[in-house]
Amino acid sequence: EVQLVESGGGSVQAGGSLRLSCEATAPANSMAWFRQTPGHQREGVALIERDGRTLYIDSVEGRFTISQLNDKQTLYLEMNNLRPSDTGMYYCAADWRSSRILRETDWFYWGRGTQVTVSS
Repeated sequence: EVQLVESGGGSVQAGGSLRLSCEATAPANSMAWFRQTPGHQREGVALIERDGRTLYIDSVEGRFTISQLNDKQTLYLEMNNLRPSDTGMYYCAADWRSSRILRETDWFYWGRGTQVTVSS
């Protein structure tokens, strides 16, 4: 079983930056970041596949960058020009399959999350 541990969350002002990290106990073919706010469904933010393919939701395109180390166990999310609407609990997800999409049901392994709060 793959375990995921996120870190790097915190509180920043609008326009600030944060870098989230996720450590997995085993390599994964696909990894992603999701976020959730109270009363809302978990939303896919970005994913990266073993071949380097990345996918972002429109609202973070150009501001967030997903990356991973060559070991395919360490995942990052560099978040710049943060907005209050980026506030939420950010979760790391992983799967042994490829060709994933940013839909919660497409991912098997989940971390417990790290909180990001952006104030105006």
